[in-house]
Amino acid sequence: MKVRMIKYSKPYLIMIGISIVLLFGQANFNLTLPDYLAKIVNVGIQQKGIENAVPEAIRGVEMNHTLLFLTPENQTDVLNAYTFVQNGTAEADNYLKKYPALLNQSIYVLTDSDSNTITHLNPIMARGLLTVTFVELLMSNATLFMQVNSTLYYQLNISLPSGDLFEFLAGQPLAVAFINALVNSRFSSLGEAFIIQAAIQVVRIEYEKLGINVDQMQLNYMFFYGGLMLLLTFLAMACTIGVGYLSAKIATGMSRDMRKDIFEKVENFSSTEFDTFSTASLITRSTNDITQVQMAIMMVIRLVFYAPILGVGGIIHALELAPSMWWILAMAVGILLSLILVVFYIALPKFKSIQKLVDRINLVARESLAGLMVVRAFNKQEFEEHRFDEANIDLTKVSLFINRVMVIMMPVMMMLMNVLVIIIIWVGSHGVADATLQVGDMIAFMQYAIQVTFAFLMLSLMFIILPRALVSLNRVAEVLKVDIMIQDPTNPRHFDEPFKGEIEFRNVSFRYSGAPENALNEISFTAQAGKFTALIGPTGSGKSTLVNLIPRLYEVTSGAILIDGVDVREVNQQELHNKIGYVPQNSVLFSGTIASNLLFANENASIDDLESSIETAQATEFVNSKPEGMSTEIAQGGKNVSGGQKQRLSIARALVQKAPINILDDSFSNLDFKTDIALRKALRKSISASTVLIVTQRVSTIIEADQIIVLDEGKIVGKGNHTELMEDCAIYRDIAISQLNLEESL
Repeated sequence: MKVRMIKYSKPYLIMIGISIVLLFGQANFNLTLPDYLAKIVNVGIQQKGIENAVPEAIRGVEMNHTLLFLTPENQTDVLNAYTFVQNGTAEADNYLKKYPALLNQSIYVLTDSDSNTITHLNPIMARGLLTVTFVELLMSNATLFMQVNSTLYYQLNISLPSGDLFEFLAGQPLAVAFINALVNSRFSSLGEAFIIQAAIQVVRIEYEKLGINVDQMQLNYMFFYGGLMLLLTFLAMACTIGVGYLSAKIATGMSRDMRKDIFEKVENFSSTEFDTFSTASLITRSTNDITQVQMAIMMVIRLVFYAPILGVGGIIHALELAPSMWWILAMAVGILLSLILVVFYIALPKFKSIQKLVDRINLVARESLAGLMVVRAFNKQEFEEHRFDEANIDLTKVSLFINRVMVIMMPVMMMLMNVLVIIIIWVGSHGVADATLQVGDMIAFMQYAIQVTFAFLMLSLMFIILPRALVSLNRVAEVLKVDIMIQDPTNPRHFDEPFKGEIEFRNVSFRYSGAPENALNEISFTAQAGKFTALIGPTGSGKSTLVNLIPRLYEVTSGAILIDGVDVREVNQQELHNKIGYVPQNSVLFSGTIASNLLFANENASIDDLESSIETAQATEFVNSKPEGMSTEIAQGGKNVSGGQKQRLSIARALVQKAPINILDDSFSNLDFKTDIALRKALRKSISASTVLIVTQRVSTIIEADQIIVLDEGKIVGKGNHTELMEDCAIYRDIAISQLNLEESL
């Protein structure tokens, strides 16, 4: 977007931050509700409020039977988690009210309820309890007893007695292993969650035998999670109200600021600008366009931040509940995205034209009203009515087209949502029947799918509002940005003498014209006089952009650049440039001779000055190898010299100026390492009193710099000398290690 929205959002950053926090809270509250709903269905209804297969208490005889079917290691883990309470003891009195069965028999009470312990013991106790139940079934079902007994005798030559099987199995490890294998085979098709759920029914029966009021336990569970859901609903509602209030306040405030800036800008327009913008267009931009922007700002805060959080969170939660149904969500999301993109592609060109049609109808109306007396004098009322009618019909046709396209989205998405629910119920019911999916998880998955659909519904609403708002925003930007150019100040300041050349970047940010975001963000550092300051970072990090701001080749977007305490925008450009020796990233030589190119920096320089600069730039050998020496002809653009020679001549040209500030923008890239080292040593001697800024990709070039600034994506991520950055800056360290290793290998 062309409007610098950061400028207008700064006064409201705190409110924007609060809104985002509230949106995260609202989304998290809403995303938690289906989880609690699943708990109520799975645990509260199906499991009578019992959450796991590790009972909080178990009769001693039942524990002994269960331990019989566990491995020695598992027996130890189980017994470590429980405490044996003997009936008739003082300790038993503490538990008697909660477990009335303790009056007649001893029990085991769970004392280690740590979540890790419960997770570990759940499958162990589940299988043990189910095996005990199976053995009890053997003793009561003659048909099943005969089947198991015959199989056991056939395989192990062991016969089961008709009495107490637990007493018999206690001395028959082979028979125990057989029973365990038989039970495991029966549950092999079920997942661990369903085995635990089956064992919970055994735990419920055990609680009843202990005298626990299972119905009250279930009721307490339902009330607890139902209350939590009600609380989360109220919290989500409070967040929604808060976001609505803040978004309205932010949108109206920013719109007010934009209208004020447009009005102040238009007041200073010259005839040239009025030729560019008609009066009707300016009125539309300051009213209708900003109203569109205001609506978009409010909707962006309320929906654009919220919809992705809700959509992504819903997908993650849904896949955690039922990974096997991922394809349903993938299909729904793919269809929704395709629909939104198609509608956006069709409607966007119309949005671009609709504001121009609004301009047109405003123009016709304004001209007709302003020249009403003339229209009447010449009896042109019908002509003007026809002209207005044409503009009005054109606007109506485009508006109707957009509305017809957009109106399709809601019913299509609602139909898709209903189809999605049907598919989930169809697929999920088979999962429930096959014992691979719990009913509560299916219901929660359905709720998450609906939330994901609604998230895309919200995004589709934004696709209705945003395209027109973006067009309006750009139209507002055209007014605000008109005639923005670099100019000398009306009352320029002058640098104080003696001139030192200390450069200070103070919270500098920069954005290229038309770019969506800043190239530099909040850059602050000081390049001291007589010191070498180096800039390094990945390609595109903003190094060249930063140094180009010093001679005002570009103007800072925000912040300030000061030289000896004077803002560079407050002095004449000529005076500023006289203080700077500049070597651009792409070395440029002009047609002429070597001498004429060097004299370009200072036409009054002596031969000694030229030779000294050539020597410092390590170009003496190259120049002397030419028969004509410094009179050697240079082709246009320096095409008859190599890249390294061109760079050295560009450096020599900058040195001829003898400026107190020298900027070397990636001026060593085409030099071999030997020449690079020699050139750096010579520069140290030649311009030791100057402020030097070096932009480079080579760590070896700046390893001895007094200060190194590390840039990444337009931000300073490191500042210090080589040793400090190797310890503190990961980006610099990675660059240095890779390059130094490479150079050492060479």
